[in-house]
Amino acid sequence: MVYQGRAHKYGRDVDTDVIIPARYLTTSDPDQLAGHCLEDLDPDFASRVKLGDILIAEENFGCGSSREHAPMAIKGAGVSCVIAKSFARIFYRNAINMGLPIFECPEAVDGIAAGDEVRVDTEKGEITNLTRGVVFKITPFPPFIQKIIERGGLINYVRAKLKAEG
Repeated sequence: MVYQGRAHKYGRDVDTDVIIPARYLTTSDPDQLAGHCLEDLDPDFASRVKLGDILIAEENFGCGSSREHAPMAIKGAGVSCVIAKSFARIFYRNAINMGLPIFECPEAVDGIAAGDEVRVDTEKGEITNLTRGVVFKITPFPPFIQKIIERGGLINYVRAKLKAEG
C-alpha cells in the first residue's frame, strides 16, 4: 500500500489523553472524535489536517491510557499513517486493531519536517520525503498485519474471514 500526504510533526511522549482528551470518550464515533484529535496539543490540527496527511512523532507516541479512541480519532481525522521513533506497545496494537498503519523509523522522523510531503510505500519498505528527496527504509508488516490493515481493522478482518469460511 502507498500512503502520501503532508507531515504534521510532534514531539516525544504524546499520550493518549493528548491524542483524544478523556472528556470526549462518551462516543466511539470516529467523525466526532476527529474534531477533537490533538486539540490540547495543537488546537488547529483538526481544521488543518487533510485526508491522507501523515503524523510524525518522536519517542513513545501513544503512551498513557489504553484506549482505542486514540487511533480511532487519528484515523477519523483523515490521517493515513503515523511514523514515530517509537510507540507505546498498547497503542501500537490498538492502532493495528483499528486499521491505522504505524511505522517506527527514527531516521525518517529526524529527516522529515512539518509541512514536508511524505510517501510511505509498504511494498517497497520505503518512506520518501518528497520535499527533500530522501528515502528511508522500513520493515514491511508481516502478512497477517497487512491483511488486518487492508480490511480496515481487526473486526473487519475477522468478519471477512468468518464469512469466507462459511
